[in-house]
Amino acid sequence: MAARGGKHEGMVARPKNPDHKVRELQRSLWMCAKRSRSRRFHALYDRIYRGDVLWEAWRRVRANGGAAGVDEQTLAAVEASGVEGFLQDIQSTLRAGQYRPQPVRRRYIPKAEGKQRSLGIPTVRDRVVQMATKLVVEPIFEADFQPVSYGFRPKRNATQALEAIREAGNRGYNFVVDADIQAYFDSIDQGKLMELVGRRISDRRVLKLIRKWLKAGVMEDGTVRETLAGTPQGGVISPLLSNIYLNAFDRVWEQECRMLGLLVRYADDFVVMCKKESQAKEAYRRIQESLGRLGLKLNGEKTRLVDLRRGKEGFVFLGCTVHKRRSIQRNPRWHFMQRWPSPKATQKLRTRVRKLTSVRQGRVKDVKEMIAILNPTLRGWGNYFRTGNANREFTEVDSYVWSRILGWQQRRGGQRSRFRFEQSPSDRLHRMGLHRLRGTVSYPTQATPRRPSVSRVRENRMHGLKGGHWKPEPAMATGA
Repeated sequence: MAARGGKHEGMVARPKNPDHKVRELQRSLWMCAKRSRSRRFHALYDRIYRGDVLWEAWRRVRANGGAAGVDEQTLAAVEASGVEGFLQDIQSTLRAGQYRPQPVRRRYIPKAEGKQRSLGIPTVRDRVVQMATKLVVEPIFEADFQPVSYGFRPKRNATQALEAIREAGNRGYNFVVDADIQAYFDSIDQGKLMELVGRRISDRRVLKLIRKWLKAGVMEDGTVRETLAGTPQGGVISPLLSNIYLNAFDRVWEQECRMLGLLVRYADDFVVMCKKESQAKEAYRRIQESLGRLGLKLNGEKTRLVDLRRGKEGFVFLGCTVHKRRSIQRNPRWHFMQRWPSPKATQKLRTRVRKLTSVRQGRVKDVKEMIAILNPTLRGWGNYFRTGNANREFTEVDSYVWSRILGWQQRRGGQRSRFRFEQSPSDRLHRMGLHRLRGTVSYPTQATPRRPSVSRVRENRMHGLKGGHWKPEPAMATGA
């Protein structure tokens, strides 16, 4: 059917509202999958190379940014050569069945414990095709995902997972199984993964497309190595595939082990909160058994049982230290769940600020330019941790940022700040636009109502030296 302007709907001419059309497609697929849990979708491949889907995929890939793959083609190079022609070539290649993904580029990023985490960077071309496939396939599996999963899902985030933990802890779930899956992304059984994907998708071309990405291989030091297991961490579609794989564990837990405790999972990080110690020990055994069926196992060094009662112990989840503390505002005899940035997360921010304010950079000469560079980092870090009890950490970070900027000014020379009695150096920096973390903490919801402020002095008595019952003064007599 012809669209407006004489162009066919499948052509890659930029539509006016690509996101609106894609949302309609996703809503239709989700509703069909929700109505029938056993339905298998067979006509999806032609939707992947639709013009509006490819444009929306490009928009999201462009917003995410990222480095170039093995072909060294960057996002800026694609824009310079023409996005419409780039997407047109992808569309024609997919339609003809000639698409072949390239190996991912291996990169390593340092971890806090001294180890390295491997990442696989696909080419820009492969990222667009993966994003288009994700836009079409994700709503089908979203209809099956359990509510205990919060990671890399539409309208779900880490704050919701942390809030579920806080509310459960305040309801008496004091025993926690803090679990860690050993080398999860490298241990996924590709055969079992494709079997789980095939339960919902029967389109052979889509299944073949996903299998190609799993078998594309990894290029490291100029040598291509075949991948026999796992999914390359860093790809656009990898989070969806990992959720599909662990959804089998979520379903077993909700159907058979829910009476033991509450499961909260974010990607491959999860905890189980129980009310009794015996339930936590049994949950630990059940977790090992369920993960063993998927070919996974727990990391014995990082997995542990945590006792939250009276603030004895705590654990770190999604960058936050989770602990119980007393709250005088509500009930000083009770302990309530609280969270704040972990020492690792705070140290990571300090390292980033130290790098940005280093004189060796040599490119920044004005303090306002330095503030403009620091603000995105501070604002992003603060927005993530502001829904907790981070007042102390925020104040310490603010002080550290002030000292780094003032030290940078002194080391740079020519911008030595003079002390002004009318305002402190920190106030002067904030007036110039520096983002302040202190005072931005706010919980999404209130844990328990605060205690009413009841005065210890009865209403019929008076404060201070004039104690005793209050007596009304006699009315003054007036003359006739």
